[in-house]
Amino acid sequence: MTDTNMAGTELTRLGYFLGPHGVQGGAKVYVLGDPAQFKKLRRVYVEGRGWLGVMKATQLAPGVALQLAGLSSREGAETLRGLNVYAADAELPTPEDGVYYFHELRGLTLSDAEGTELGTVKDVMDVGHQDLLVVTHEGGEALIPLQAPYVVVNLTAKQRPKSISLTADAPEGLLGDLDDKDESEQADT
Repeated sequence: MTDTNMAGTELTRLGYFLGPHGVQGGAKVYVLGDPAQFKKLRRVYVEGRGWLGVMKATQLAPGVALQLAGLSSREGAETLRGLNVYAADAELPTPEDGVYYFHELRGLTLSDAEGTELGTVKDVMDVGHQDLLVVTHEGGEALIPLQAPYVVVNLTAKQRPKSISLTADAPEGLLGDLDDKDESEQADT
């Protein structure tokens, strides 16, 4: 999820706090995406708390343990349980080739193999084994698997996403059967 804090900074949700880690204020974070994104972050935005400095980030399953400035006890870390943690989009490290942050995909156009615009990526959902693009189009909303062999992320010269295309062999009906919807609307009138 991309959000904007009070200062107008674009934020991306990285995960949420699970609870304390150790007795000196460490807090476990369930990470949405790659835990390595925490390695170079100097600060995170904690829901309801604002910006907190990252003193140390240690990888552990299913995410990371963060030592944050101002938290020095297990009890203090416990108060973070369930809160969302964000990072400023501009401060996230550049991911490796072929890996994209969800905020980079939101707002991109989705086109068919001929270049006809089909819709816009509204959001990206991490559903475990596969990420899904939430695409809005004239017929409503559709979920399209991002890793499917028929989805291509088109890149800028700097190798970052600029649009998304479906290949010619993409199955019909990915965006729903618009013809059936038109027929049902006519039957209702």
